[in-house]
Amino acid sequence: MQAPLVDRFGRLHDNLRISVTDRCNIRCFYCMPEEGGQYAPKQEILSFEEMARFTRVAVGLGVRKLRITGGEPLARKDLHKLIAMLTEIEGIEDIALTTNAVLLGAQAKALYDAGLRRLNVHLDTLDRERFREITRRDELPRVLEGIDIAQSLGFGPIKLNAVAVKGVTEADILPMARFGRERGIEVRFIEFMPLDSQGLWDKTQVLTMDQMLERLRAEFGELDVVPDQDERAPATEFRYRDGKGNIGFIASVSKPFCLNCNRIRLTSDGKLRYCLFAVEEMDVRALLRAGDDAGVAAAIRENLMRKWIGHEIGATQFVPPPRPMYAIGG
Repeated sequence: MQAPLVDRFGRLHDNLRISVTDRCNIRCFYCMPEEGGQYAPKQEILSFEEMARFTRVAVGLGVRKLRITGGEPLARKDLHKLIAMLTEIEGIEDIALTTNAVLLGAQAKALYDAGLRRLNVHLDTLDRERFREITRRDELPRVLEGIDIAQSLGFGPIKLNAVAVKGVTEADILPMARFGRERGIEVRFIEFMPLDSQGLWDKTQVLTMDQMLERLRAEFGELDVVPDQDERAPATEFRYRDGKGNIGFIASVSKPFCLNCNRIRLTSDGKLRYCLFAVEEMDVRALLRAGDDAGVAAAIRENLMRKWIGHEIGATQFVPPPRPMYAIGG
């Protein structure tokens, strides 16, 4: 029996995030440049078979949960085929997809039929003009249509991830919360993190969890912390006292959850990362293409033993990762 994936600080890792592409069909200012961008050559991108191979090795080491990310994962042709491969791997208990939902309406049925049920939709605003300003694309109608189609097919739970940027999205907090309450969808606000490709991030732009909670309480009344939450989950969840659902916060800047982190990451070009903010990577693409499963397993363990105690955002010694979010995987 394989030893569990435990790092130097005693954290057990059972969650794998796989980025399937570094391409995206929108251009959020806090992630991508307005034009251009550096992308991995096609021949360096892992095939679905290689991603499934890596997953089988990771599952053999104790991984039980998967999240498919990008870039925009639905920009990868025939993504439902990968989902079907992953659902067949014995030992996987949960598969989720993070998407901007621009292409979701057209692909939702194939994804559902392949076995996918859980979705996280990235959506910062319900205002069409502000959506265009944030993403540099006029795609809000397609996003909302994709959510509608996914709900009608039976996807669930569906969660909305909204990046909160001071001076940009304050006006969206209450409308997004109302939208979630009306649709039975949990909205999760994410504090603005230093992962943009243009170096725009500044700590003064972070709209914190406590600041957002103050606005929500003024509108909806007191919110209660959801009891018995998974302490390794990135979001802190609260419950509306009127019973109309939950709301969550990923407070990576103001209240880091690093001490409970259970995630490892595989980039679309075959790099293994122990943290979203890691400044080093391990290349497993050659091992996968050589069919060296033992080498892949050893690389996973070695990478995990290099994992630090936390990212130190806001500290003077913090160094942002050399690759932007779209190249790492959300």
